[in-house]
Amino acid sequence: MQQIFEGINHIFDFVIPVSDFFWDFPTNFTWYKNIPVLGNFSLAIILLVGSGIFFTVRTGAVQVTHFKKGLKILAQKKSEQAGLSPLTAFFLSSAMRVGPGNILGVTGAVTAGGPGALFWMWVSAFFGMATAYAEAVLAQLFKEKKGDELIGGLPFYGKKLLKNSGAAGVFLSVMFIVYAMCCLPAQGFNVVSSVGQMAQLMTGRQLESDAVFYYVAAFILLLVTAYIAFGGIRKVTRVTDKMVPVMAVLYVVTVLVLVLLNLNRIPYFLKAVFGGAFTPQAVFGGAFGTVLSQGVKRGLMSNEAGQGTITMAAGAANSAHPCEQGVVQSIGVFLDTMVICTLTGFVVVMAHLWDGAEGEAFMAMDKLPKFLASAKELTPGVAMNTGIALSITVCFCLFAFTCLVGMISFSEIAANRITRKKGWIHTVRILGICITAFGIFCSIAGIDLGNLWAISDLGNILIVFANIPLLYIGQGYIMRATRHYKKEDGTPFTSAVIGTKSEYWE
Repeated sequence: MQQIFEGINHIFDFVIPVSDFFWDFPTNFTWYKNIPVLGNFSLAIILLVGSGIFFTVRTGAVQVTHFKKGLKILAQKKSEQAGLSPLTAFFLSSAMRVGPGNILGVTGAVTAGGPGALFWMWVSAFFGMATAYAEAVLAQLFKEKKGDELIGGLPFYGKKLLKNSGAAGVFLSVMFIVYAMCCLPAQGFNVVSSVGQMAQLMTGRQLESDAVFYYVAAFILLLVTAYIAFGGIRKVTRVTDKMVPVMAVLYVVTVLVLVLLNLNRIPYFLKAVFGGAFTPQAVFGGAFGTVLSQGVKRGLMSNEAGQGTITMAAGAANSAHPCEQGVVQSIGVFLDTMVICTLTGFVVVMAHLWDGAEGEAFMAMDKLPKFLASAKELTPGVAMNTGIALSITVCFCLFAFTCLVGMISFSEIAANRITRKKGWIHTVRILGICITAFGIFCSIAGIDLGNLWAISDLGNILIVFANIPLLYIGQGYIMRATRHYKKEDGTPFTSAVIGTKSEYWE
């Protein structure tokens, strides 16, 4: 068995350079890299940050002007006959956004690019809020009704925007399903490995990666995942409604305790982050490209703005106006990056293990042990350190699990664009569970997580290249809906407002 997994691991080795090529293109060509300043910006960064700036300007910074309104929408108590309430859709999207990337992504970005990468995460997230608004509005505009459910998202608005092409809808559905399946192995790996980490913290005993405990944990996880996945989106949302608030509050409280215990280190944190982002050597030297790309790349891995992947939750919501889900989903990016990722950055940067005498040993660790080592550095006392480490690991496990069930659920929604036959939907669910099992057993076999994350990175960037052009094609519809929303004159929204047929909004 070990030889089989190692063989698979070697096959996946090719994914890392392919993923890096797409993320770095065209900075991996000397002629482009030699262009002053511009040579630091890859096409991916130009598309993601540039599109965020574009939609921020076009919408009049809707992520700022309507932030408070978005909070009011979330506070409303609604019982929906069809579709999801805005709050339930928000929790479902947050189940995907607030994932292991909030810990692993930030830790990896600071390790590879220094504290300055965190600043560029903030920048990309601020503008990404406008991108998330735009794609959520499109998801709402072209959603469809399926029984008592609403379905929509990238494959649905892609089909409509590309001259109502059925082939385009099928292609985007398949692409989304492939993207989700690329992400599932890492999530399965993370859930089981974090369960093992919790067991070790509570017992004080080291577990071998192939211990019977892991097989039992894997069996239970797959059963629970199958039970939730085959219950459809309604059952998934019942899980995310409960888990997302708990894991978010627990993580925020845990890290705030560390911050309060280390208030004297905050000036160092601010100096390291802003200094790392703006020193002349960084801006005009090769270091800038690394800092910027790590910030944007890991920011995307966390908040998913621009990917079109969160649009499934937006399209499933029952809203009075399409733009309501736009402002709600922009708040999701804020929660993910400005709050959760910033708190992770506090721990990693303030612990200062990524630099200096311990830097080499720190670099050699896996990302979760890196973060736990940073938390330990900031925690006084052995007993308190165990409590903090256990709390963080529980959050990490919940992050990975909600992301896992969210991926399978969103794959199911995308599959509806191809056909709504039950046999096909069940096939997609089973495929998701089988690929999750592969990730779990990679963990048991002691296979490196790095290749699984590289597959996720590749899925991330390919879906970005598919989604961003569609936002520009659909910008006219987005802006007409936005102007109507901002008027607040009491007129109901219909498809006549955007000048094209949309069955749901007829």
